[in-house]
Amino acid sequence: MADPSSYRPKPGQIPDSPGVYRFRDEHRRVIYVGKAKSLRQRLASYFQDLANLHPRTATMVTTAASVEWTVVATETAALQLEYTWIKEYDPRFNVKYRDDKSYPYLAVTMNEEFPRVQVMRGQKKKGVRYFGPYGHAWAIRDTVDLLLRVFPVRTCSAGVFKNAARTGRPCLLGYIGKCSAPCVDRISAEDHRELAEDFCEFMTGRTGTYIRRLERQMTDAAEEMEYERAARLRDDIDALRKAMEKSAVVLADATDADLIAVAEDELEAAVQIFHVRGGRVRGQRGWVTDKVEAVTTADLVEHALQQLYGEERGDSVPKEVLVPALPDPVEPVQEWLTQRRGSNVSLRIPQRGDKKALMETVARNAQQSLVLHKTKRASDLTTRSRALEEIAAALELDSAPLRIECYDISHLQGDDVVASMVVFEDGLARKSEYRRFQIKGFEGQDDVRSMHEVITRRFRRYLVEKEKTGEWSPEEAQEGLTEDDGRPKRFAYPPQLVVVDGGQPQVAAAQRALDELGIDDIAVCGLAKRLEEVWVPGEDDPVVLPRTSEGLYLLQRVRDEAHRFAISYQRTKRTKRFKASPLDDVPGLGESRKQILIKHFGSLKRLRSATIDQICEVPGVGRKTAEAVLAAFAQAAPAPPAVNTATGEIMEDEDPVGTGDSHTGEEPAPADDPPHGKGATPTAAPNEGGTATPVGAPERRRGMET
Repeated sequence: MADPSSYRPKPGQIPDSPGVYRFRDEHRRVIYVGKAKSLRQRLASYFQDLANLHPRTATMVTTAASVEWTVVATETAALQLEYTWIKEYDPRFNVKYRDDKSYPYLAVTMNEEFPRVQVMRGQKKKGVRYFGPYGHAWAIRDTVDLLLRVFPVRTCSAGVFKNAARTGRPCLLGYIGKCSAPCVDRISAEDHRELAEDFCEFMTGRTGTYIRRLERQMTDAAEEMEYERAARLRDDIDALRKAMEKSAVVLADATDADLIAVAEDELEAAVQIFHVRGGRVRGQRGWVTDKVEAVTTADLVEHALQQLYGEERGDSVPKEVLVPALPDPVEPVQEWLTQRRGSNVSLRIPQRGDKKALMETVARNAQQSLVLHKTKRASDLTTRSRALEEIAAALELDSAPLRIECYDISHLQGDDVVASMVVFEDGLARKSEYRRFQIKGFEGQDDVRSMHEVITRRFRRYLVEKEKTGEWSPEEAQEGLTEDDGRPKRFAYPPQLVVVDGGQPQVAAAQRALDELGIDDIAVCGLAKRLEEVWVPGEDDPVVLPRTSEGLYLLQRVRDEAHRFAISYQRTKRTKRFKASPLDDVPGLGESRKQILIKHFGSLKRLRSATIDQICEVPGVGRKTAEAVLAAFAQAAPAPPAVNTATGEIMEDEDPVGTGDSHTGEEPAPADDPPHGKGATPTAAPNEGGTATPVGAPERRRGMET
C-alpha cells in the first residue's frame, strides 16, 4: 500500500486549467482516469488526510504509485479524452457499464453495392445504419417480414447472393415478391439503394409520408380500374400499419429522444435506456455496473452518456436526451453531444406531462433490472460458494460459515427499541428461522447495550437447549434438536458466524456477551453501513474486502435483510402504540365487541362518560364487562385534547378506536414492508424468558410477550 505523499506533485507543478489525469500503480498500469475543469484543484483534493476521503477514493490513492495529467483547451475536449482513455486503458477504479445481454439491432449495410437488411449484434461497423436495439431477434424478423412487402430490399447472405447471380435464379423471396432480386438484375443498383434508403427513412419514424403516398397510389389505381394493383397497395398499407403498431405511441408530439434512468444502491447501479423515435419506443437496453468509485447519480448519468454516444454520429444521437440528474457542469456534456450529432442537443430533466410519465416507466424498469441482477447473483450456487469462501478467508475461519446469523437494533428516538435476528444458510435466507426481540433490560437508546442483551438472550437459550441434550453426537442430532411434536427447537442450531450491524462498539459488545457465556467457537464480525467496513473483535483496523468481492456482497445482503426485518417490527410496534386505547386492557373484550361499543356511543369520550346501565344496553355486553370497561377507563390517564393546528380550536370529539391517534402528529406506519416472504414461517417475538415466540401462535402464548 503506497503513501500518497510519496508521489504527490510539488506545489505549482499542476496547471490551473482543464485537463485529464491518470493514476498509475507500481506496475505502471492505469487504474483511474478522471477529468477536471481545474487540474490543480481536483488533484489537490486527492492528497489530503485519508480519513477525510471516501473509502473507495482512499483505496484508489493508496493503490496508485504515480499521477500524470494532460492539459486540454476546453472541458468538452477533456470529456472526449477521458472517454478515449477509459476505453483504451480499462482502469479498474472507473465505473464501467456492462451489458446484461447482447442486444440485437436491425442493420442496413449501406456500405455495400446492394444494401442488405439483417440482424446484427456486437460492435457497430462504419457505413451501416442501425435501428434498435430490440429485446429479441424475432421482433426484428417480424418487423422486417412486414416491411419487405413495401420495401423489397435484399436480405440474403453474400454466399446466397453470389450463387443466385451465377445460376441466374433468385431465391424464394424473389419469387414471392419480398425481394427485388438485384442478384438477377431485376432492379438496378441505384434503384435498389433508393429502396434501402426509403426503408431506413421509414424506420427512423417518417412513416406518414409513405402511408399517404401509397394511399394516393391506391386511389389512382382504383379510379383507373386497376383493381388488382389497388388491392396490392391496400395490403402494403396494412403491412406498414401493422409494423407501426408493434411500437405503441408514447409521445404524441412525435419526439425523437432517448430516456435514461438509474437505479442504485451502495455497491451497484443499473441503467435503462428507452430509444424513442417518432414518438414510439423503437428500442430498449440496460446496463449494470459495480460502483468501484465514489459516484453520484449525476456521475452515473455522465458515464452512461459517454458509453452510449461515444461511438455515435449524426442521427444516432437524438435531438433530446432526458435524464434523472444533470452532470455538473452540464454545459461541456451538452456541447459534446451537440458536436457528435452535428446540431443542437437538449439535455434536461423532464418536469411534467407525458415525458415525465415515461421517465417514471423507465425508472421502474431500471429498478426491476437491478433487483433481477441481484436475484440472479444471489441464486447462483457457484457465486454463493465463492462468497462463503471469501468470507472464511478474510476472517481467517477454519471453514466456510454455512450458517450466518445477523443482528440489528431499531428504534425511533429511543422509543420502541427492538432487535432482529435473520439467518442465512448456504448463502440463502432461511426465513423460518428469523426471530425478533424487544429490548427490556433498560429504557432509552443504547445500541451497544441492546446488542449485548440480544446476543446474551439468544445464546443463553442455545446453552439451555444444549444442556438438556448434552454434547449431541450425529446419532443424537435428530433427537436433540427437535421438540416432542417434531418441530425444530427455536435456538438449538448454533451459527458459525455472527454478524452485527455496526462497527467496533457493537462488535465488542457481541463478543463480550459470548465470552460471558463461555462460548468460544463462534466467530463475530460487524459491517458498518456508511463505509462498508468489516470489523472483527480486538482489531483497531477493519478488514477491507474488495468492492467486487462476492463475500462483501453477501455480508451486505445479510445486513440489509436484518435492517429491513428490524424496521418492519419497530414500525408494527409503533403503529400499535398509536392505536392503543383503554379497551385493550379489558379482559374478554375482543375486537368485535370493541367496535360495537364504539359504534353505539360514537366515540371513546362518550363511552368514558357512560354509566354501567347504559353500557349494558349494548347487545352482547353484560354487567361484568361493563364494570371492567369503566374500571379500565378509570385507571387510564385521560387523553390530551385534540387541537386543530390551523385554527387553534380544541376539538371536542375523539377519534374512534383503531383509527390512529390524531394527537401524536404522526400517521401510523404503512404496511408496505411485511416481515415475511411468501410461504415463510411467521417470525417470533420475545417472551420473558429470553426466548422468542412465533407470531400468530395460540392465545395462550401471547400473555408471555412483553
